[in-house]
Amino acid sequence: MTEKALRLGTRRSKLAMAQSGQVADAVSQVTGRPVELVEITTYGDVSREHLAQIGGTGVFVAALREALARGEVDFAVHSLKDLPTTQPDELVVAAIPEREDPRDVIIARDALKLTDLPRGARIGTGSPRRMAQLNAYARSHGMDIETVPIRGNVDTRIGYVTKGDLDAVVLAAAGLNRVGRSDEVTDFLSVDTVLPAPGQGALAVEATADNADLIAALAQLDDPLTRAAVTAERSLLAALEAGCSAPVGALADLLVDGQIVKEMRLRGVVGTTDGSTLVQLSTTGPVPETHEAATALGRELATEMLAQGAAGLMGERAL
Repeated sequence: MTEKALRLGTRRSKLAMAQSGQVADAVSQVTGRPVELVEITTYGDVSREHLAQIGGTGVFVAALREALARGEVDFAVHSLKDLPTTQPDELVVAAIPEREDPRDVIIARDALKLTDLPRGARIGTGSPRRMAQLNAYARSHGMDIETVPIRGNVDTRIGYVTKGDLDAVVLAAAGLNRVGRSDEVTDFLSVDTVLPAPGQGALAVEATADNADLIAALAQLDDPLTRAAVTAERSLLAALEAGCSAPVGALADLLVDGQIVKEMRLRGVVGTTDGSTLVQLSTTGPVPETHEAATALGRELATEMLAQGAAGLMGERAL
């Protein structure tokens, strides 16, 4: 007799379905059980408001978590950057698989790169973080760009360029890789130009805290270095008291010498969306061996950034 299928809760978007499908395959391999996708519509999917207006943090997550709590699904897959930084006691992030490319990319008309865009170029993004850093880059390099707030799925956003409404749009490399559209990228944005969102490119596999057997099985998908990196990034975000719609970028990367991982460098940025002011700092230390050490790394850098005036740049503080 075949074992009962595990139910994986996922958002309905093409990207969410693609990344949940990848996790489902991996879970099937480690458990030997079939996995069925249960599509759930979240508030963030149906609202047409800009994310910064509807609170950003958690709008894509709450409905999935409610389905978990009601026992309608056994586990859920989230884009980690959408998860609020406070974790409910009744839920556990059982696995953070190896991260995809965390960078942001541009898809521009005529295969243009960022530096090739004409004066007055209109660049679409729904992210205050991207706006802040792109505008700061433009200011410091004598470029004249206009950042335009947009929403919508990958198809909608790329459509603004193909229809001629915008000169370029900014998207996450990870999402395009997962839906098989990375060949449309015209420029990869260096993390020195635009730091990604905390946790960008990583997935969180969440289960209820009382499901020990499933948590143990899902833990086989966990990548400890990815978990350490994103824990540091999210700790920085939490210490800045910022939601995922705040203009905060963070990236923890590993400094490698040959095959040996030497240290972890954490970079953080916060800025005004017009790019006129940025606070950008970094710290380097031993690769965190524990959740507490990774959290401390993020908190320390946040403290330095607050001392440099980051608090005044956050716009609306997350409640």
